[in-house]
Amino acid sequence: MIGEFRLQRSITSSRSLAAHLKRGGLIAYPTESCYGLGCDPDNRNAVLRILKLKRRPQNKGLILIASNFLQVARYLQPLDPADQARLQNDATQAITYLMPAKPSCPRWLRGAHDTLAVRLTAHPLAKQLCRSAGSALVSTSANRSGQRPAKTSADCRRMFGDKVWVLPGRIGKCRQPSTIRAWSDGKIIRK
Repeated sequence: MIGEFRLQRSITSSRSLAAHLKRGGLIAYPTESCYGLGCDPDNRNAVLRILKLKRRPQNKGLILIASNFLQVARYLQPLDPADQARLQNDATQAITYLMPAKPSCPRWLRGAHDTLAVRLTAHPLAKQLCRSAGSALVSTSANRSGQRPAKTSADCRRMFGDKVWVLPGRIGKCRQPSTIRAWSDGKIIRK
């Protein structure tokens, strides 16, 4: 569809999107299986607003998506180049890893855990969104806790109104949310 409408008009002007996120704005955007809600992971108030919108407890933690490892490296314990390559290679499979977090990683991201949920996304629009923002993004399904995730931009507008900047686009072909695995042993937490 003409480069997904030129990657949604180059992610609706990279500068205005980045400014919106830096001001604590919330966004809804297509991911591999559904629409996601996102914000700047370093903006505690924005993260707390997402949790409130979703009615999700903070102790569960959230997922960060990124276009590359460098966007999440500062939140995680160091990885050697082979592990960085493994993480990058698994991006095409929509795997979210529970990875050892640095002690400085904010509790509002990792909840009651010593790990942080991280996925390098291969979804073209979500990947470009991270590039445009110049950082990783919070990525949680666009829904109220316990309800079905939004699959379209219209669903997001109905659900969240003007509280969220909804980016148009198509979700990926995955039928289920990302698989969640423990980084340390590969154990599947959610399939």
